[in-house]
Amino acid sequence: MRLGIGLAALGRPGYITLDHDAAFGGDRSVAAMRDRTARVLDAAYAAGIRHVDAARSYGHAETFLREWLQGRPAYDDVVVSSKWGHTYVADWQVHADRHEVKDHSVAAFRRQWPETRALLGDRVRLYQVHSVTPESTVLGDRELLGELGRLREQGVQVGLSTSGAHQLPVVRAALEVEVDGVALFSSVQATWNLMEPSVGPALADAAAAGWRVIVKEVLANGRLAGVTAPEQLRAAASRAGTSADALAVAAALALPASPTVLLGAVTVDQLAGNLGALDVDPAVVANDARGLDRLAEPADVYWKERSALVWH
Repeated sequence: MRLGIGLAALGRPGYITLDHDAAFGGDRSVAAMRDRTARVLDAAYAAGIRHVDAARSYGHAETFLREWLQGRPAYDDVVVSSKWGHTYVADWQVHADRHEVKDHSVAAFRRQWPETRALLGDRVRLYQVHSVTPESTVLGDRELLGELGRLREQGVQVGLSTSGAHQLPVVRAALEVEVDGVALFSSVQATWNLMEPSVGPALADAAAAGWRVIVKEVLANGRLAGVTAPEQLRAAASRAGTSADALAVAAALALPASPTVLLGAVTVDQLAGNLGALDVDPAVVANDARGLDRLAEPADVYWKERSALVWH
């Protein structure tokens, strides 16, 4: 199955998804969030999903995932990916002044990889640099790239995630990075959705180079789901006999890069709605492609609006 579960909104009490408050209710204690994460992961596994994505900066996501895996030893087919380069600093507060601090230094990698490894051991198949942008020095830091090359030699796939209005040139620059004459990266996780499709051509390039392609934020932090979805998307979904979120996920699955699409569901009901994408005929997406293309915003506009979303 080309669907996975991302833990960005399950590993910590606050996030920027539009319906976050309504989905979570009042109890956001560590114990409640641990239980919620387990319920969603159980439902995802039962539905056939085998990829779970975490990050050092997703609050207790790696810990919750470890505890879930430890309680289900038969689930040895679950593929785990995680990310380093951001540190969670909100101290379990929803309305913190800062939630994450970005640091792509070699020192940060040397600190965070052992932390991830201590929690998840050899379950981590893919380790990614978190949110590489043009301003990041990571692609030119030879010492850091050497460390990542050694990680690759240990059998861990090395990748990067991207964000911001310039994902396309970042992915294309990463395609050229080599360590000891061998391409360093073999996976990219990028934001792609019907409102922000600008990275699409670079994802096709990555797939052509043999990279694994992973799509995140496919519902644009809730802007492509439920009553907040554009009327054009809701109308197309109605014609297809499905929901707006399912059609948005189906559109990502139909990309030429054949990505793994991460779902950000925080309830079992949300997950069930997202999984409706599997019942959408690809021909429906193709027939509505021209209309769905009109949902795209200029990348700088999209990211400005995303940066204004409130943690809640």
